[in-house]
Amino acid sequence: MSVEEPYLVQPAPGVYAYVQPDGGWCLNNAGFVTDGGRTLLVDTAATERRALALRDAVVAAGVPLPRTVVNTHHHGDHTYGNGVFAPEALILGHDNARSEQLAAGHQLEMIWPSTDFGAVDIVPPDLTYSDRATLHVGATEVRVIHPGVAHTTGDSVVWLPGQRVVFTGDLVFAGGTPFLAMGSLAGSLRALELLRSLDAETVVPGHGPLTDPSAYDSTERYLRYVAELAREGRTKGLSPLEVAQQADLGEFGAWRESERLVANVHRAYAELAGRPEGAPLDILAVLTDMTVMNGGTPILCHA
Repeated sequence: MSVEEPYLVQPAPGVYAYVQPDGGWCLNNAGFVTDGGRTLLVDTAATERRALALRDAVVAAGVPLPRTVVNTHHHGDHTYGNGVFAPEALILGHDNARSEQLAAGHQLEMIWPSTDFGAVDIVPPDLTYSDRATLHVGATEVRVIHPGVAHTTGDSVVWLPGQRVVFTGDLVFAGGTPFLAMGSLAGSLRALELLRSLDAETVVPGHGPLTDPSAYDSTERYLRYVAELAREGRTKGLSPLEVAQQADLGEFGAWRESERLVANVHRAYAELAGRPEGAPLDILAVLTDMTVMNGGTPILCHA
């Protein structure tokens, strides 16, 4: 197996994480929980081909196809594959994840028109919740918790207290740069406190290899670094792009997608200006600035 191929990790009995290396743009993680009789899936994938490969991995594990899919948020890399599992599976997500997914539509095709996404139907959650929901897969308790506005306005954390495994969605990028363009810097810091309170042993991030709660600390350091950059830059009257171009990333320079720094400064500026957490940014301006930060090359979907 080449390192580029998705792989399964089993951090606890009946719990599987589906990891898509290297975790870059559009290469998200998924996972499933099963008692051998019923299966719950966490997230899908960005393309029809990758969603079908995820379905094959469930079958290869010798367990039934899912009757429930939980979406950790609306972004297409986590939801475009919903149609591969519906209508046999019920899709669960936060109230805002449904409305955001419907509003976004085929947004990924607009950002990456040369990517072969396959036949993708937008299939939003059938069932939504506002604060938290609890599901049971046999004897396994699955808690779905809304952390507030963080990566998006409609994030969900999937917590298995009996197994001490948490699926964080894109609240955590292991080895990758956080992305706040559709969420909140302050809210992301609060979400980390929620994650710490769960006292998980195994952390399944939205992107990147499995990790542990130390990932919360490095993520927090980055977020506080962005906040300080933004405070200083705004005082000096610099644009988010100027701030990002002048920044020394230090320990964060080796993380994937470092160009996201400018998107995160845009979000920090909005919050410093008193805009509500999760208020829409000018995404075209953010993408343009990320392209500049990427050396003039548009960001690439790796799916």
